Amino acid sequence: MASTSLAFPSLQLQFQMQSSRNSPLLNSSFTRRHVRPISASVSEKYPSSSSVSANPPESERTKPLPLKNIPGDYGLPFVGPISDRLDYFYNQGRDEFFKSRIQKYQSTVFRVNMPPGPTITYKSQVVALLDGKSFPVLFDVSKVEKKDLFTGTYMPSLELTGGYRILSYLDPSEPKHDKLKRVIFYLLKSSRDSVLPEFHSSYSELFDTLETGLADKGKANFVAANDQAAFNFLARSLYQANPADTLLGLDGPKLVSKWVLFNLGPLLILGLPKFIEELVIHSFRLPPFLIKKDYQRLYDFFYESSGHVLDEAERLGVSRDEACHNLLFATCFNSFGGMKIFFPNMIKWIGRAGVGLHTRLADEIRTVVRSNGGKITMGAMEQMPLMKSVVYEAFRIEPPVPLQYGRAKKDLVIESHDAAFKVKKGELLFGFQPFATKDPRIFERADEFVPERFVGEEGEKLLKHVLWSNGPETESPTVGNKQCAGKDFVVLVSRLLVVEFFLRYDSFEIEVAPSPLGAAITMTSLKRASF
Repeated sequence: MASTSLAFPSLQLQFQMQSSRNSPLLNSSFTRRHVRPISASVSEKYPSSSSVSANPPESERTKPLPLKNIPGDYGLPFVGPISDRLDYFYNQGRDEFFKSRIQKYQSTVFRVNMPPGPTITYKSQVVALLDGKSFPVLFDVSKVEKKDLFTGTYMPSLELTGGYRILSYLDPSEPKHDKLKRVIFYLLKSSRDSVLPEFHSSYSELFDTLETGLADKGKANFVAANDQAAFNFLARSLYQANPADTLLGLDGPKLVSKWVLFNLGPLLILGLPKFIEELVIHSFRLPPFLIKKDYQRLYDFFYESSGHVLDEAERLGVSRDEACHNLLFATCFNSFGGMKIFFPNMIKWIGRAGVGLHTRLADEIRTVVRSNGGKITMGAMEQMPLMKSVVYEAFRIEPPVPLQYGRAKKDLVIESHDAAFKVKKGELLFGFQPFATKDPRIFERADEFVPERFVGEEGEKLLKHVLWSNGPETESPTVGNKQCAGKDFVVLVSRLLVVEFFLRYDSFEIEVAPSPLGAAITMTSLKRASF
C-alpha cells in the first residue's frame, strides 16, 4: 500500500479495485466510497451487533477540552532511546511498553522514543497518539507530511529498492506520487477478471497441501502453505504468470522473506539471544549486498511479467526500471507481506471463536452460494453479513498495519478524548493502531473478538473506526492521499479466504504459537463439509 505506515509485522497492501463500467467485479458496492450496509433480515439467526459506540453523551462531547502540555520526555541523548528500545523489545514488550506509559502519564498522548534508535538513527523522538480520537490526524495530509516515514524513524537503504524512493515513501505532494499510484491502479484494473478464479485455484492448492499434511503427520503448517499460495495467487492474477513455470520456480516466498528482513530487521524480534539481536539487527543495518542476487531474481521475474503495465508507466512518465521496482515492492512487500501476516491472524481469531461460529459461517456462505447458482461472485458476498463482519472484526482487533507516522506540517492542536495538546511544526507523530481500534471509548468489549460487531445499522456506523488501510474503512484511496491503494482488493481477498474455506470445511482446530511475523498457525483438524 502506498501509504506511510508500517505493516511488517504488518505490511500494507498496495492495490485498489478501480470501478469499471463494464466489469461486475468492479461495479459492485465493494469499490464505492461509502461502505454498503451490512444487514441481516429479521428471519436470520445472527444476533445484531452488541458493540455500539461507547462514546459519552453529546452534551459531554461538546464541552471544551482542557489544553495541556504533552507529558513524557526523551531522556538523555543516546541513553534514552536505547533504554526505550530495550523496554519496547524485551523488558516490557510492545503492548506493555505503551500501556505502562499511558498509566504513568494518565494520558494517551505523550512523548517517547521509538525504535530502532542509535546507531541506526539518532532521530527517535515522537509524540505518541494512542486512542481512536487523536490517531486519525495521521491520515490528514493537509496537516501531516508522509515523506520517508513508511518505516518510521529510519529509512532502509535505497540499494534495497534499486536506488529509488518507492511509492510508500513518497508524500502526496511529490509529483511522482501521483504517477506511481496510477500505475498501481492500472495494474489492478487490468487484472480484475483474474482475481476470483486465480484465488480459487491457488487456495485450492493450499487446502490440498493442508489435507496431505494432516493425513501424513496429523498436523499441517498453515503459514508455509499460505506463503506459497499467496505468492502464486498474486503472480497469476496480477501478472498472468505462474512462478513455477519460470526461473523463479517456488523460491518467491523465501526470497521475499529474506529481502523484507533486510528492510525491517531493526524493527523485528527474531527470537535470537538479546545481545545478538541488539548488535546484529537493532544497532546496525544488514548490508544490502548480501541480498542483491536474490533481489535480482525477483526483479527479473516481475520485469518479464509486467510488459503492458510497464508500457502504461512509460506513458505516465515513469521509466520501466523505476516502475518495475515499485511493482515488486507493492506486490512482495505490501501485498504478499499483508497476506502473510493477516491471513494467519484471521484464521487464528476464527479458529478460537469455535465451532459455533464456524457452523454459522458455513451455513450463511453455502446458502448464499447455492442461491447464486453455485458461484462465488461479488454480489453473492454482499449477501453474507456475518462473513463480512467477521473480516472487518479481524481487521479491527489485529490490524495488519500497527505503526503509522506523520510529521506535522504546521503547529497543530491535537485532541484525545480527555484533553487537547499543542504540537509544533516538524514534530514527528506516531500512532499505534491496535490501541486506536480497540479504544474502549469507541467500542464496547473492545478487547474481544465479536463476530457480529459490524452487522446491522449500528454496526455499520462503527466501520469509520476500522483503520487498517491508513484511513477509515468508509473512505477510498486516491492519488491525493496515502490510503492503501489496494484497500478494496485486500478486503476482497480476505473475504474470499473465508468463503472458500467454509465452502470446503465445516470446522477446524488449530494450535497457535508466537512468530516474528504474525502468528504461527498449525492445523490439527479439518472437518470436510457435511451439509
